Amino acid sequence: MMMLMMFVGLVLMVMQSSITSGDQASIGAQVPAMFVFGDSLVDDGNNNYLASIAKANYYPYGIDFFQGPTGRFSNGKTVIDFLCELLGLPYIPAYTTPGLNGTRLINGVNYASAAAGILEETGLYLGDRFSLDQQVLNFENNLNDLRQVIGDAGNFTQYLVRSIAVMVLGSNDYINNYLLPSLYRSSYIYNTQEYANLLLNHYTRQLLALHSVGLRKFLLAGIGPLGCIPNQRATGFAPPDRCVSQVNAMVGLFNVGLRNLVQQLNTNHPGAVFVYGNTYGALGDLLNNPRNYGFSVVDRACCGLGRDRAQITCVPISTPCSNRREYVFWDAFHPTEAVNRILAERAFRGSTNDCYPVNVQQLAQI
Repeated sequence: MMMLMMFVGLVLMVMQSSITSGDQASIGAQVPAMFVFGDSLVDDGNNNYLASIAKANYYPYGIDFFQGPTGRFSNGKTVIDFLCELLGLPYIPAYTTPGLNGTRLINGVNYASAAAGILEETGLYLGDRFSLDQQVLNFENNLNDLRQVIGDAGNFTQYLVRSIAVMVLGSNDYINNYLLPSLYRSSYIYNTQEYANLLLNHYTRQLLALHSVGLRKFLLAGIGPLGCIPNQRATGFAPPDRCVSQVNAMVGLFNVGLRNLVQQLNTNHPGAVFVYGNTYGALGDLLNNPRNYGFSVVDRACCGLGRDRAQITCVPISTPCSNRREYVFWDAFHPTEAVNRILAERAFRGSTNDCYPVNVQQLAQI
């Protein structure tokens, strides 16, 4: 631990010494830009323009968001929106936003896509989506435009070095792949540890691809306790008022591997900082101690139909709960805005139990 913190301190001094006066960030922003890769937990509208069933551009999604339904899978803001506020950045536009080029790219881009996973085939049955592989290619497609806007090669290098890449992936590789044996053979081919290793190996290749084009700061969010989401509770595979323990055990293997991967990447890539976000621990704390955070409903969705309001996720005919601030889950799969705020705060200011080896605020200062 001591050696790792010494390493982070050294990186901090090296990077800070190379900051130039040609920054292109927003006034007051702590970083020039944030680039987001992920799934529906952080998608802010990319799937609006895809032939996909996985969309959230209709009411009651966005019921508490100032723009209304935008494609965010929430009643309001996502964790990315809150991180933007904490970092002093404007909300990050979706990659598929019409006319997104030039200076509109300067503060970052959101490449996340609902139903997407680390594996190419994940979520295929739901229609088009940008897999992790495609999201990385989409980012690379934006680099020439960004280079032209920023100009000087040295400034562009520093722009990428100081920006943050946020990665929120893996949930769909379980929900919309491994846990659907009628549609995917992955659970027949791999045991749970082998599948976690498969995901991590593929994830690593794409992380190194992003590193190779110049990004140096990475926040890698672990998977939350999927066995506790309303979608899994509604399957009936757990006792009443309990989570599906075998599903949580599966994602636990992935999370342990991801944290170990972060240590390995930090050791093997001096000059870069990889951070593990303990989503499982943070959300688990909310579920175990809801009243400490003002929540009273942890076992069903605010918006949806059927058992636990989760057998059919939030659709236009759904009537959402009125006390949304008291619910942990907005729909069958996604947390409420109130939870997203807490998760962002813990990622930004939390201890090493929340983000390891540094939190997002410290990462921004490096």
